[in-house]
Amino acid sequence: MAVLVSGGAGYIGSHMVLELLDRGEKVVVLDDLSTGFWWAVPPEAIFLQGDIGNQDLVEGLIAEYGVTEIAHFAARIVVPESVSDPLGYYFNNTVKTRALIESAARKGVKHVIFSSTAAVYGEPPVSPVPEEIALNPINPYGRSKLMSEWMLQDAAKAHGFSYVALRYFNVAGADPKGRSGQSSPNVTHLIKVASQAALGQRDGLTVFGTDYATPDGTCVRDYIHVTDLARAHLAALDHLRRGGESLTLNCGYGRGYSVKEVVEVVKKVSGVDFPVTLAQRRPGDPASLIARADRIRAELGWRPEHDDLEEIVGQALAWEEKLRIKNASA
Repeated sequence: MAVLVSGGAGYIGSHMVLELLDRGEKVVVLDDLSTGFWWAVPPEAIFLQGDIGNQDLVEGLIAEYGVTEIAHFAARIVVPESVSDPLGYYFNNTVKTRALIESAARKGVKHVIFSSTAAVYGEPPVSPVPEEIALNPINPYGRSKLMSEWMLQDAAKAHGFSYVALRYFNVAGADPKGRSGQSSPNVTHLIKVASQAALGQRDGLTVFGTDYATPDGTCVRDYIHVTDLARAHLAALDHLRRGGESLTLNCGYGRGYSVKEVVEVVKKVSGVDFPVTLAQRRPGDPASLIARADRIRAELGWRPEHDDLEEIVGQALAWEEKLRIKNASA
């Protein structure tokens, strides 16, 4: 029995791999390394570089390594980029997910954990956002993930496997043991960018939009520690192994911070007052996204252990410094 982790060399996927290995699971990682890094995959895992849309490859891996479960992380995730390249996002996030689901069904995979997103909600009329609210994504990234949710739901009913889809809110931080973190240099995650600014790796930080209908005019998000998120996937896997029903759940803390609040925390933790530039809104950014997070606790028994913004920021800064040293010695 093995777990196939698609995108396991990326940010969230690599943390899932670590958590699986920490408890003795057999792990197979498939990643095309378009945004991931081979060195992020621990040697204890089986690693293959390849495309999740290559069905011959995927079905061969399932058969060769006895894969019974899939944790699917591989995707493109930058909202503004999805607006400028919608077809690329539908191909990578939706078409290739369809191929992966079909391969899983053909080869008798029992359980699938799917990496979805709060972007499926669009501009929700209530906050915190419950799972049962009407879904109305406002950008191609959110639509690509929602279509994948629908495919997963329909395929599970037709082919007899079970799944959990986790709708992430804003993922941040790094492995508390310093083994992995957000390693891509050009991502748009706020805490990553602010940490780079604090460490002098960027000239400063740009805040996009100060006229939103929020307390300070900047976007509000629910920031979840990446290790807590990875452990939510473990809880989902355990739920399915116990015979639990298929579920779609929010994964967040149920509390939001504005862009300005996050910037101030990064400045406080780092001790650096880096420059901040105010700019116009970016396309596709909703004003506020905060999870209603009671269902995941009730259904999976998940309990976060790193629900502290200063801790999240401190570990993100530590990872950036470690990454700087690693890159300098490469």
